[in-house]
Amino acid sequence: MKKLINQVDDVVLQQMEGLALSRPELKVNYEPRYMWHEETPGQVALVSGGGCGHEPLHAGFIGRGMLTGACPGEVFTSPTPDQMYECGNQVNTGEGVLFIIKNYTGDVLNFETAVELLHTDGISVGSVLVDDDVAVKDSLYTAGRRGVAGTVLVEKLVGAAASKGYTLAQCEALARRVNNQCRSFGVALNACVVPAAGKPSFILEDNEVEFGVGIHGEPGIKRMQYTDVDTLVDDMFAELAENAPYQRTLRIWNREEGEWDEVVSSIEPFSADHDYIVMVNGMGGTPISELYGVYRRLAHNCEQAGFRIVRNRVGNFCTSLDMEGVSITLLKADKEMLELFDAPVDTAAINW
Repeated sequence: MKKLINQVDDVVLQQMEGLALSRPELKVNYEPRYMWHEETPGQVALVSGGGCGHEPLHAGFIGRGMLTGACPGEVFTSPTPDQMYECGNQVNTGEGVLFIIKNYTGDVLNFETAVELLHTDGISVGSVLVDDDVAVKDSLYTAGRRGVAGTVLVEKLVGAAASKGYTLAQCEALARRVNNQCRSFGVALNACVVPAAGKPSFILEDNEVEFGVGIHGEPGIKRMQYTDVDTLVDDMFAELAENAPYQRTLRIWNREEGEWDEVVSSIEPFSADHDYIVMVNGMGGTPISELYGVYRRLAHNCEQAGFRIVRNRVGNFCTSLDMEGVSITLLKADKEMLELFDAPVDTAAINW
């Protein structure tokens, strides 16, 4: 194994140092680890985080128009509650702190602990769960669907909303609506290599793909034969366009009572003759040129289904180290979402 690293134990620390040096406006705390930028006073602060290895998610999206702070864990390992708690205290402007959480058991438990601690400190706080992966209902690391690349769109749209002066309650409601109208599906051509392991997470034959893979290499629907990109994208689109009902019970923080409410929530059906934001996301080891090949076929599928693509992004946004693979995200968008998508953003990974 050859990696551009020094010691395995120093990977996250040294990569944080490099990011901070490349973006002087970023502030860094190393014990516990979190990063933030000074947001305009008087707006809701957005904090996310998770295990490293998915860059540019999350730290690459800290900046004007997106996240206020992020808490990086070790590679594929949840950050700890003290990271989230101290980051929340640091970025609070008085308008509240919203945690954006990918649905993985460790992330959920630790972020929920931080919510309770911040509430005890008198800080107005909330959390939103992202569970956009339609591949599997339960996985090795989750109860329910996983949170994957749709997290990027939640962070972008809610970040723009916070910049426009939305309240904490409005940001929460928007984030849940975006999540319920967003779907993602991923495939792997080859596994990633976790530095501490020094070998691929799983082995695929030359003619195989992992169909419905998770961003940590979790298995998906099946291991299937690979023929060509068009057939693969057709199969992925069929999974994304499926309108089978899906409900789950979400834990929502009640700021008035200081306790968790359980609320049943359903995904929104997809339909023809509607506007969609689409994202073709590389898993870290896929050439950009191949991602455009995926987008070519995806655009064809959307046209045939009557899904109007009104915005798109192609690139690496939510990766899995050096995994060869791709995910597709579709967001059923309305006028408000399109305006927020178009709002200015200035981060290490996105600038428009």
